[in-house]
Amino acid sequence: MHECELKDSCPFFQGKLKSDKDQDETMKEKYCLTNNLNCARYMVFTARGAESIPEDLFPHQKDRAYECLIQE
Repeated sequence: MHECELKDSCPFFQGKLKSDKDQDETMKEKYCLTNNLNCARYMVFTARGAESIPEDLFPHQKDRAYECLIQE
């Protein structure tokens, strides 16, 4: 299990994405503090780089991450 090394610069972790605050705390624990390998943002980062992460991508949106990864 890995704490995400990107959390200090991640818009989601920093609370810059508009969403339900209670849900955010649950997702931060699950994706940012426990297992970043399941995070959609981290998936795009590792495959394509930080510049390819959609600004509004949430950690649980793996379907959107996959779309980013198959685009040329």
